[in-house]
Amino acid sequence: MSANKTYTRFNADRRVEHVLLVITFGLLALSGIPQKFPTWGLSQFMVNFFGGIENMRSVHHVSAIITMLQVIYHLLIAFYKLYVLRLPATMLPVVKDGRDGIDSFLYNIGIRKQRPHMPRYNFVEKAEYWAMIWGLIVMGLSGFILWNPISSTNVLPGEFVPAAKSAHGYEAVLAVLAIIVWHFYSVHLRSWNWSMINGKMKHEEMEEEHSLELEQIESSAAAAPVIAPDVLRKRRMIFFPVSLVVTLVGLFVVFKWITVEQTAVPNVPLAIPNVTPYSPVTRTPLAPTPTAGSAASGGAALTWEGGIGSIITTKCGMCHGASGGVSLQTYADAMKAVTAGDAAGSKVITAQSLAVHSGKFTAEELTQVTDWITAGAPEK
Repeated sequence: MSANKTYTRFNADRRVEHVLLVITFGLLALSGIPQKFPTWGLSQFMVNFFGGIENMRSVHHVSAIITMLQVIYHLLIAFYKLYVLRLPATMLPVVKDGRDGIDSFLYNIGIRKQRPHMPRYNFVEKAEYWAMIWGLIVMGLSGFILWNPISSTNVLPGEFVPAAKSAHGYEAVLAVLAIIVWHFYSVHLRSWNWSMINGKMKHEEMEEEHSLELEQIESSAAAAPVIAPDVLRKRRMIFFPVSLVVTLVGLFVVFKWITVEQTAVPNVPLAIPNVTPYSPVTRTPLAPTPTAGSAASGGAALTWEGGIGSIITTKCGMCHGASGGVSLQTYADAMKAVTAGDAAGSKVITAQSLAVHSGKFTAEELTQVTDWITAGAPEK
């Protein structure tokens, strides 16, 4: 008979809180991890799935806001149960948790013959809970710095921004791995735990995971203490004003968190009309205007000293002057082969049409020398 008996473990508000946590954590992971590893193929798929990086960041921010509101709600519920109802703080770590951990290890390797008698929340559940609390603190502080870098660096050194980025990213990876490796195995793979879905736990499951609490329930030792109506009313008269102040302060903090500044990369959809995206084109060299003041190669003036002399002495000087014949090493020498204003009648140009000629100009150099002669072949 007792094997089929179930025990109420979580009421509706706790189960709804857990569902919201699963949803927000999942969205934070799906929208955050791809930003940590943007070059992964799966990350690029997720960015496209969300409709772009701007939408992904919006989902991440909204999920973070909902998580912060959940934290406020969780604190108020905990305060009510501890102060008004005076329920025991069963999630606080105690020395027995350490002993239960050791005894569970000894049981798993076969040295201990019986499982340890564990209370309402065993050492594994407490470790997960406080790891989540630690993660919320780290993610909250680092997330604020990343969300509001200008305001943060008005108080903290600038090095805190990249440090926050690293802490935020790697804490997220740690949290996701803890859920996949630890939580999923303990709660869903080793044996499926429905208590956060329907609020109930079977007798055999209680014997395995919470045998000490089961003994207390069956002996009526775990019954909630009876509170006199006048005492309950006095406690509530203190709780509700304090909880109202805490709620207002928490909402103000959340509001300032998301509005204190507009970051350098505003999280809004891009809307730039009538702008052609960048498209590289093949550069076409522009021929210089045939005037004495125009630019030659490299932006120099179209004169002998502005670059033309360098072209002629380099290409023509390999033979002319170096191995006899007409020298073209100086401006005066070059003018013997140049007819100012008549490029077609200048020997320095006509020689370029010879089938065999070692000092060939490039097309651009030929254009520049031709334009120089047409402009009057100025020296300076």
